[in-house]
Amino acid sequence: ELGGTKKMNHMSPRLRAFLSEPIGEKDVAWVDGISHELAINLVTKGFNKAYILLGQFLLMHKNEAEFQKWLICCCGATEYEAQESSNCLKEWCSCFL
Repeated sequence: ELGGTKKMNHMSPRLRAFLSEPIGEKDVAWVDGISHELAINLVTKGFNKAYILLGQFLLMHKNEAEFQKWLICCCGATEYEAQESSNCLKEWCSCFL
């Protein structure tokens, strides 16, 4: 099981679902922490797929603080959304990269 069962128990159902399979062509709204409004903002900026948002996270060298700042300043995320989604992508990286 991914990341060991103990770790998975502390995750939200949405995060667990995201980590349960490859990212594939999932829409950006699949990323834990991305609200409907934030998804619309991201799609408008060309980040319509989860893998494109993941790419941005990787371009920032998986620096969560920098990624969160970018989401808040450039995409209109709340602090909570920024934290949840960067954690989601970080967890995905630790499972699949």
